Amino acid sequence: MREKLEKIKEKALQQLGSCDSADRLNEIRVSILGKKGELTDLLKSMRDVLPEDRPRVGQMVNETRGEIERLLEERKTKLEKAAREARMKAEVIDVTLPGKRAELGHRHPNTIVLEEVERIFVGMGYEVVEGPEVEKDYYNFAALNIPADHPAKDEQDTFYVACAAGDILLRTQTSGVQVHEMEKGKLPIRMLAPGRVFRSDEVDATHSPCFHQIEGLVIDRHITFADLKGTLAEFARELFGEETKVKFRPHHFPFTEPSAEMDVTCFKCGGKGCRFCKGSGWIEILGCGMVHPHVLEMSGIDPGEYTGFAFGVGLERITLLKYEIDDMRLLYENDIRFLRQF
Repeated sequence: MREKLEKIKEKALQQLGSCDSADRLNEIRVSILGKKGELTDLLKSMRDVLPEDRPRVGQMVNETRGEIERLLEERKTKLEKAAREARMKAEVIDVTLPGKRAELGHRHPNTIVLEEVERIFVGMGYEVVEGPEVEKDYYNFAALNIPADHPAKDEQDTFYVACAAGDILLRTQTSGVQVHEMEKGKLPIRMLAPGRVFRSDEVDATHSPCFHQIEGLVIDRHITFADLKGTLAEFARELFGEETKVKFRPHHFPFTEPSAEMDVTCFKCGGKGCRFCKGSGWIEILGCGMVHPHVLEMSGIDPGEYTGFAFGVGLERITLLKYEIDDMRLLYENDIRFLRQF
């Protein structure tokens, strides 16, 4: 019996000497002292010991158990100390080291241009307003004098939202925000409505299914086309430079009458003609016009007393022009080499 106990203790010493983790330590404890451990099995053989020898043998077993438990506890203490020291070493901070400079981000080129446009119009007394991106058909089309059979309402151009009402869509223009403001009845109105719009376009150098528009609206008494021209001419000079000139060409938009498209002199060649403006000296920049009387009526405004003008410009378009970027996709690819230039 003594020899067996010595072998168990010797085996425990060998295993504890190479033990390097708490999990392994627990395995050793179970294999020796557990219900099915070696020492427990040895105790079961006490029935074969002579009655007069049992006290002495029992004492030897208890001494061996106590010695093994002591060795296990010592090993546990050493492992915990080593783990604590390793953790402290890993968490050491050298306060004498120089600080690491945090790399700060910066504004996106779209954001830079949008803030500049907002600054210009807020300086003219305009208010920046927002509206819903998920819109009703009425505000996106009907209230803007766009007929039910207009090609723009086709599903190939507009993203419709599947719902019971059947008239919910992702707005194709921010003009609907103007209708929401007109319906409030708080006149006069001088507003700017920037925001995302959605159209079913293929992604290429000049198109994207998601892009940004900036809509402007003025409603007041005695507003004329001359006010529109003067406002947009001042805007162009502020954005592209004092030497910038503007040109208005007749056009058609359902929600304005008369309507026009505005060109600005090419800021690359000063209007002389170059590759950037395709030799014309002019660059198309936005659409505009006097608010259609029917649009005013539908929003509860008397066209006999109030008139107004509206304009809309693509944010990406003026960003591409201002920074001479030739591919719209660069604005959305998050290439840090491109973005760092701004």
